[in-house]
Amino acid sequence: MELLHPGVYVQEVSSGVHPIEGVSTSNTAVLGKAQMGALDAAQMVTSFVEYETYYGTFLNDGYLTHAAMAYFNNGGQRLYVIRVAHGAATASISVADRKAAPAKTITFSARSGGAWGNALAVIVANGTIDASNEFKVTVQQAGSTAEVFDNLSMDPAALNFVEKIIGAGSNLIQASAEPGNDSTAPGNSTSGSGAPTSLPSDHRKMFINLDQDGAQSITLADPCTSGAEIATAIQNAVRALTPQQAATAAAAFAGFTATFNAGTYTLTSGSTGKFSAVQVTSDPSSNAAALLKVGRTNGGTETAGAAALRPAVGAYNVGTAAVGGTVVAVTTGSDGTTPQDADYMAAFSLLDPVTDVNIVAVPGIGTKAVVAFGTNYCTQRGDCFFVGDMAVTDDTKEEAQAFVNGLTTKTSYGAVYFPWVRIVDPTGAANAPIAVPPSGFVAGIYARTDNRRGVWKAPAGTEANLGGAVGLTKVLTNAEQDTLNPIGVNCLRFFPASGLVTWGARTLGTQSDAEYRYVPVRRFAIFLEQTIYNGIQWAVFEPNGDDLWSSLRLNVSAFMMNLFRAGAFQGTTPAQAFFVKCDDQTNPQSQIDAGIVTILVGFAPLKPAEFVVLRISQKTADAVA
Repeated sequence: MELLHPGVYVQEVSSGVHPIEGVSTSNTAVLGKAQMGALDAAQMVTSFVEYETYYGTFLNDGYLTHAAMAYFNNGGQRLYVIRVAHGAATASISVADRKAAPAKTITFSARSGGAWGNALAVIVANGTIDASNEFKVTVQQAGSTAEVFDNLSMDPAALNFVEKIIGAGSNLIQASAEPGNDSTAPGNSTSGSGAPTSLPSDHRKMFINLDQDGAQSITLADPCTSGAEIATAIQNAVRALTPQQAATAAAAFAGFTATFNAGTYTLTSGSTGKFSAVQVTSDPSSNAAALLKVGRTNGGTETAGAAALRPAVGAYNVGTAAVGGTVVAVTTGSDGTTPQDADYMAAFSLLDPVTDVNIVAVPGIGTKAVVAFGTNYCTQRGDCFFVGDMAVTDDTKEEAQAFVNGLTTKTSYGAVYFPWVRIVDPTGAANAPIAVPPSGFVAGIYARTDNRRGVWKAPAGTEANLGGAVGLTKVLTNAEQDTLNPIGVNCLRFFPASGLVTWGARTLGTQSDAEYRYVPVRRFAIFLEQTIYNGIQWAVFEPNGDDLWSSLRLNVSAFMMNLFRAGAFQGTTPAQAFFVKCDDQTNPQSQIDAGIVTILVGFAPLKPAEFVVLRISQKTADAVA
């Protein structure tokens, strides 16, 4: 601020406070086979109802939907979904237009690949507001009306262009108009019947807008004492006009025609195509349009070139209709073949752009290859945690041991849970409970525990109940868990007093990385790293000196102090719980010269009380020494 004239100047001075806000800890991503849904992106849903809207119902050969239901039933709130398929085909139907020589004009296709699209039907009718130019599409699913889109246009320049409206509003279908199908589509404006055959001299003006070039006033010259003379006068006046826009073809004016037949005036553009149109409005100074009944505002009709390109009226079964008549082509929807491990591994790349995912699972795909890949993916990212399933056939402690011992990647960024869970079949098809993978339940329990207690609390114990579960595929004993817990297999157990609970909180790094043996320690470390990383971005390019170091210490220490007060660390004092160091010792001149500022943050993590030892001895009446 320049200080030039005498007076009072106001300056705002930064306090150096940059509050650090904790990142999410329980946003979960699941990959798997679904009935429907996008195959090229991860989409977040926030309820099971929303999941069903985008991804459909339960499958007999996939557990993604079961896992989503379990996740939300157990406290999850935000779920990224990645649908995996192999060779899925999208159901579609191509429909002809309304020209004298019909040609393909539009293709309606299911929103995503899969056999589900074969249950869709599209019903085409005239539009409610402008039946001459617009049309209505009703979408039915399994015979019931699901969506309705009215007053649609085939004109790409129109706000109600069919591709725009359906593309933005439909969860079931997409529409694709043929770009070049307009060579013989005329544009015209036609009056109603009973128009006069003579015009007084003071009613000889109207506005003509040809092919959206813009309205221009025309004056009809004598003679105008018959219908034919009036038509000729209109034609001559329009042909004498010059286009106002460079993009408008002069041929539209030069070839313009006006005819009179059986009491009806018909005005036709000299051009063809979907953009061809003749619009007539009144000129208030000497209006002829109202007397001649031309133009929509005067009781006439206006038919644009795009009107002839509207799909033919009828009902069309997407994916299953027979080719013939107004049906030009059909593609039957298919689910393709069963996805393999390679398909699931390739789908992980769709998570790369998602920066706020914290937990990842591939429900029901309990192969060593997928679990190892998922654990490695989270390890390389460093900001998320993998929850793995075993196969449903791994139902003994020996098979569980063999599974974990056979993993090629075992780090603290992943954990596996055993055995599978039994639930009441949500479809009602099976009388007995069915087996589903535990990962959906576990991810939900992670989220529930984070919200209630904090990410530093182990997602296990008597409060970690499996909501919606009615049993396990294997009821484990203490002796069996004795052989599994030391190698990092987290067991699901049943206790009469607590019900079905998670009874383990170890990472796959149990034996290789003892410092991060426990799930809450690793997940809390991820939380700290990502939160502080996001919270100190402001420091980049700041002057690297005492002021910066002091500000960094202040902001990081304030954040850590809040966590200390919430009970996130060991220790009864802040000094015992954490430290933040950023000074000339962590930042020698050589680092400053290299453009580096270093902050050292240490914390004393809470470790779960995994083994509670009760020591009992007899109290004797020994003499006091």
